[in-house]
Amino acid sequence: MARPWEADPDTGFKQRVGKTPQELGNTTGTPDCPDIWELTNGDIAVIGRDLTQSLGKNLPDGVSIGSDERLVVIPRNMLIAAKPDIPSV
Repeated sequence: MARPWEADPDTGFKQRVGKTPQELGNTTGTPDCPDIWELTNGDIAVIGRDLTQSLGKNLPDGVSIGSDERLVVIPRNMLIAAKPDIPSV
């Protein structure tokens, strides 16, 4: 059975959502920066730390991680800074 949504591997990056990791003080400028991006197809890409192994062991009831998915964590201030860029609908 096909899933109702699939990530499109052929889409591209459109624009950052929120502020840069440098503006928020979440990086020293190295390539391991957390970030949030809107893709050209409207989906959202999140770059963060992969905590699938550690946090994935204690998921709330009804939550699961597919074999092709990862649990990614970003700093709280990054999501708060992105709020003005997130549409309400």
